[in-house]
Amino acid sequence: KDNRQSCKVMYPLSEVLLLVVCGTMAACDDYDDIVLWGNRHLDFLRRLQPYHFSIPCADWLRVVMNRIGPDLFASCFLAFVAERLPEAVGQIAIDGKTSRRSHDRGRGQAALHLVSAYATTHSLVLGQRAVADKSNEITAIPLLLQKLAASGALAGSLVSIDAMGCQSDIAETIVDLGGDYLLATKDNQKTAHAEIQLYFDAAPVDEIDALTEVEKGHGRIETRRHLVSQRVDWMSGRRRYPDEPRFKGLSTIAMVETRIETGAEVRVERRCYISSRILTAKT
Repeated sequence: KDNRQSCKVMYPLSEVLLLVVCGTMAACDDYDDIVLWGNRHLDFLRRLQPYHFSIPCADWLRVVMNRIGPDLFASCFLAFVAERLPEAVGQIAIDGKTSRRSHDRGRGQAALHLVSAYATTHSLVLGQRAVADKSNEITAIPLLLQKLAASGALAGSLVSIDAMGCQSDIAETIVDLGGDYLLATKDNQKTAHAEIQLYFDAAPVDEIDALTEVEKGHGRIETRRHLVSQRVDWMSGRRRYPDEPRFKGLSTIAMVETRIETGAEVRVERRCYISSRILTAKT
């Protein structure tokens, strides 16, 4: 609700919100960038709102947006998006990012770090949570998942998270809320990460679905081997009953081995994943 006196308003709230949302979707990092984008695309914006007084300055955008409850705005925007998606969201990538030029050294204010949920099929950010730094991502992810579930965006979606989110509690939350998980394993799950590599090194051929891709260019050859298996019974946690998976609903383990040849130099990287969805090497 806009509580300003309508006769004195040069920049209605609807115009400000449209400008900020469009500018953010256009990869603007701050209000100065949004103003530049708005001035360049004013003809487009005027198809949707009058903008009688053109585009407000960056300082005015800060004043208006700072008066809007961020959680309320995020919830309204997520509900708006979820209602208009023509189909299931598909894959949701959750990741953390530090916003460029958001720090204030004079006030001792650290840069803004956001945990975002990104719909990869639709190229759209569905929600965000601000955290103090990267180490606090683990506490923000469950809250973000709850918001996605409340809007209906999580049901039937595949949620991918980097190694920071590879926690049994997060996997269980995703499954309980109607989604599937695809989690990277690394430093925080060293045992699982090592065990998956050992499994694919020795597993029988009939247990593995494999796909090899080769790319050549810019003086290097990159070969990627995608290995997938639904043999997950050996990854038992033995928590409540024998052979219970460590991660709820675990159905697939996968490894991507990348071999990069640049002249005489050869580098090999391995990335391992676990998922509650039955996947193939192509998917």
